[in-house]
Amino acid sequence: MIAALNRLTELVEEPGDLDVAVVAKMLGTTEYHLRRMFSSLAGMPLSEYVRRRRMTVAAADVIRGEEDLLGIAVRYGYGSTEAFGRAFRAVHGAGPGDVRRDGGPLRTQPQLRFRLTVEGSTPMDTRIVDRPAFRLVGHAARVPLIYSGVNPHIQQHIAGLPPEAHQRLKDLSDTEPAGLLQVTDDVSPDAAEGTELTYLHGAAIAAGTAPPDDLDAIEVPAGRWAVFRTSGPYPAALQTAWAATATEWFPSNPWRLRPGPSIVAVLERAPDFSTATCELWMPVEPA
Repeated sequence: MIAALNRLTELVEEPGDLDVAVVAKMLGTTEYHLRRMFSSLAGMPLSEYVRRRRMTVAAADVIRGEEDLLGIAVRYGYGSTEAFGRAFRAVHGAGPGDVRRDGGPLRTQPQLRFRLTVEGSTPMDTRIVDRPAFRLVGHAARVPLIYSGVNPHIQQHIAGLPPEAHQRLKDLSDTEPAGLLQVTDDVSPDAAEGTELTYLHGAAIAAGTAPPDDLDAIEVPAGRWAVFRTSGPYPAALQTAWAATATEWFPSNPWRLRPGPSIVAVLERAPDFSTATCELWMPVEPA
């Protein structure tokens, strides 16, 4: 995977449109997995990195002044100076005309290179599970993606549910993953912080179990799952393990992400939820 990501950053430097689906196929992976791994490791969506790199290189052409702005815009894939100017200003904080006149300001995006650092000090407790189709049912809300710390939007959503709703969901659970579940779905492949996703506070039921009419439902097709067990301060230990799947586990194992919800099952927790033992379920397929 690391080699594929480095080849991707090399292709970003080449002129012309970058067809990520074609590149992913050439590299023996999927566009979904390539985008998810890139955003997880780079800390920004692939689309944002491409824009920053193109505008970094374009700035040199703007300052040289050997070509009109329309010619530069077209060469970097923009149909007008207005569209080029908006992208340029979003990266540099000033329009191309101002930069040509004043020589700046400029914000440079260096070319990324990915390297795998093997720590080996914290083994990841993982199992691969084959699951038939099942349903996730519960109470859903659209919330922004937050990588670090407690997500206040999710916290507010759960706090707004009546106490009996939690017990009802526990009683509905009749298949793995068992118990009350924290589900994230509809996550953009670029997975930029702040983008919206669907959060469902719910439970898993077998495909043959009829979902209650008053609950939201997510249909989950049959497939394989990587299940990561975490224990420690909540939610810090869980978020650290989530990040480690991208930085350590996927680059070292012959599996890749496939589209589908990510599921957290809380197995044990302190009364104040300061610590917890959890299972993180991620949909995977052979790489």
